[in-house]
Amino acid sequence: MKIENSLPCTQLPEAPPQTELQFTVATEDDFDDIMAMSQDIYGGLDYLPTRYQTWLQETNRTVILARKQGKVIALESVCVIDDGETMLVEGLRVAPQERGKGVAGVLLRFCSQMVKAKYPDVKVSRLTRDDQLGPKEFQKYRLITKQGILLVRFRAEDLKLRLAEMGPNVGTPADGPAPPRAPVRLDPSEVCQLFLSSGLMRDILPNSTIVQDWQPFKPVPSNMAILLKKEIDWMVDDTSNPTVASLCTFPFRVPIGDDWYYLNIDMFGKDLSLVIQQFLSHLRRHTSTLKGSVMCQVFLDPPLWKPVSDFCRDTLGIELVKEYTEQCVVESDIV
Repeated sequence: MKIENSLPCTQLPEAPPQTELQFTVATEDDFDDIMAMSQDIYGGLDYLPTRYQTWLQETNRTVILARKQGKVIALESVCVIDDGETMLVEGLRVAPQERGKGVAGVLLRFCSQMVKAKYPDVKVSRLTRDDQLGPKEFQKYRLITKQGILLVRFRAEDLKLRLAEMGPNVGTPADGPAPPRAPVRLDPSEVCQLFLSSGLMRDILPNSTIVQDWQPFKPVPSNMAILLKKEIDWMVDDTSNPTVASLCTFPFRVPIGDDWYYLNIDMFGKDLSLVIQQFLSHLRRHTSTLKGSVMCQVFLDPPLWKPVSDFCRDTLGIELVKEYTEQCVVESDIV
């Protein structure tokens, strides 16, 4: 096994000689091979086609390919975050014909050794999973936090009309109190002020973790600099004493079909009415200009999954794609 990249050879780990794999750092020229290997991954919701070029330009990230007889058979991206203490693993995929042969484990171990050689202060590896974790997984990983995953789909034009018909107070019980104040969209300075204040966000962020579109970050200045470079709508119910916060990633195309988009909303907080209010605010903002079909994935406190899914089906008339699943942030030590 060998690796070809720009890192000095003295920083690279020793490679197990018994494997047939070769490792290379991904380049723009590898895009078509990677996409060919990735067909139908994530049920057509693969984010990599949209983010690949950006990943290659991020200085704290390395995208590694595993090759067998020169052919790309696996990919893993590793990004150093949390003030240089955490290796974030993303995008892991193995070609269908090579799955179940231990390729992912070899690739993960190699990337861990490579990152540790270049960033000796890295202590843990973090990743986000949506499968059912069992005893075997918990022997390898510690659970940091988990959110329920609500996946719905709709035509943007239809939902836009539906929301207009229902008016601004949709989601507020008819016999309940007056609707709360409209959610507040935050500017960058407000984002930093709120999310770097442990006192204000302690009871909102799950285990003091900002999970943005599957990426878990500690609320520290270096991570906020990463997040503020992205196209994200940050929202809270009250800037002085927030109860619910949410992050909405701007819609992007996904390969499930022509004119299909993915909309990701991360919800933090336990107040159902405020969660629904911010959910609707994000939908209004981002369906106003979209034309086509939308897969919308909402991550929220697990007990809120059922009432929010009922609201989507019964009030908004949009389709639930699958039943309850969980997004789990896990970590393991790098030694």
